[in-house]
Amino acid sequence: MAFVQRDSVSVFVGLGANLGEARHALETAVKAIDQLPHTRVLQCSSFYRSAPVDATGPDYINAVIHLETRLNAYEALKAFQSFENLAGRERPYRNAPRTLDIDILLFGDASIQSPVLTVPHPRMRARAFVLKPLSELLPGWVTPQDLQSVQSQAIEKLDASRSDDL
Repeated sequence: MAFVQRDSVSVFVGLGANLGEARHALETAVKAIDQLPHTRVLQCSSFYRSAPVDATGPDYINAVIHLETRLNAYEALKAFQSFENLAGRERPYRNAPRTLDIDILLFGDASIQSPVLTVPHPRMRARAFVLKPLSELLPGWVTPQDLQSVQSQAIEKLDASRSDDL
């Protein structure tokens, strides 16, 4: 059987953490994702501090990355979940604080509805911690109305040169 080469897909991924060394967890995740087979990280947004949404706990550090990959969405999801597990991610209840969260936001122009994956991410347009960093990487996709609708959510862009922001 011959190997069929897939075309690369443009993917946007949300990263977040609010336990442990949150910024370090995100930086480590970006490097790990860039090392996946047939995958390359193209851009990483600024880092943001945001209050939890529909949850309690410490503030999150968030970012969005743009990558291209020849992995399919389920292969990418499996890899991302393994990175979360390596970072000590536990899932005791919905929206629990986490050491690392990696969400596929957009996977090319795919529309996926399955028990384990929904793309586009169903709540991303309701989350400032997704829209603000995503607007840096994909400004035409995030509208002023999107940003207006989440303006009440506490979020702050972190200074890239100051690790003591955390």
